[in-house]
Amino acid sequence: MRNASVIGLGMTKFGKNEASLKSLAISACKEALIDAGNPKVDAIYVGNFLGGQLAGQEIIGSILAKELGLGPIPATKTEGACASGGIAFRQAYHMVAAGIYDTVLVAGVEKMTHASTNLVTQAINSAMDNDSNEGISGLTFPGFFGVVANRYMYEYGAKEEHLAMVAVKNREYAMHNPKAQFQKETSIDEIMHARPITSPLGLFHCSPITDGAAAVVITAGNTGVKVLASGQASGPPLMQDIPDLLSIEAIQESARQAYEEAGLGPDDIDVVELHDCFAMTEILAIEDLGLFEKGTGWKAVEQGLTKHGGKVPVNTSGGLLSRGHPIGATGISQIVQIVSQLRRTAVNQVEGVRIGLAQNLGGTGAFSTVHIFEGSGV
Repeated sequence: MRNASVIGLGMTKFGKNEASLKSLAISACKEALIDAGNPKVDAIYVGNFLGGQLAGQEIIGSILAKELGLGPIPATKTEGACASGGIAFRQAYHMVAAGIYDTVLVAGVEKMTHASTNLVTQAINSAMDNDSNEGISGLTFPGFFGVVANRYMYEYGAKEEHLAMVAVKNREYAMHNPKAQFQKETSIDEIMHARPITSPLGLFHCSPITDGAAAVVITAGNTGVKVLASGQASGPPLMQDIPDLLSIEAIQESARQAYEEAGLGPDDIDVVELHDCFAMTEILAIEDLGLFEKGTGWKAVEQGLTKHGGKVPVNTSGGLLSRGHPIGATGISQIVQIVSQLRRTAVNQVEGVRIGLAQNLGGTGAFSTVHIFEGSGV
């Protein structure tokens, strides 16, 4: 397989945006193409989950190829719930590495804020197995991760304050990110007393409804930030089928694949963007990625090991909790932040970074992708 690198980045501001799904995607793609030096593009991959349900728009890949003047190139949309963007990137990377294409544009986009919360919740729940007793019972994603959080606290001694610490850390990072949805300062006290969603999760513990798009350009060779590895795995979509509620099997397996392909381990990672759809998910993910021992993620957060000056800064963009979560765009926006870190141009830049990791989750663990990157000149 050939080496492949990321040479172009683009991203809209996340949050409430009056622009259409198409316009958001075009904006991010144009920025990425300009950043890459306007190369000849051989194909386009787009991550999108709810375009048909919420924006009434499918065929987004073909639309982008036409609007961007890319000609009759192959255009593919990928869907893997919240991992749609990560899966799009993986498909594009493999096509470049295999020599099928030389340069590929990868985008992720979602338009959500124009719809009612009830409609958005109903649409997001299509990422669950609804032809099941859990679907009939009305289980939601906050409900699932609320159960997980309660079990985690019971098993390992964590407190609700530790969930709040995750949210505060990510908000502190987002305050310096001009493209983040939430940049207003908050506090542990405000988070602890916010509107409850599902015990023990409150408003600040849950990722928001967001509009936004992100894009990257991948090309063959080592001219940009090198893609070292790509892992992807699936897991049980039903709570009742999960052997251990406190581990997300798909994260563990996709990480194992990526570490093996890269010839690296968790201790080699300098900066991480991971899928904190809920504060509890970040704690699980840092454990399942092998960054911290099982049952100690909450202690790592308490000790400041997941921010600047700690063992490995996590979600320096603000994460889903504060950067925002336009579902199809999330996996690509994580890569934008990691590549920016490795270019030494990121918001909340981490000094001396060499290796970065992006982890994107879909559903309650139905999908996970892990990508590992190496900075140019390393």
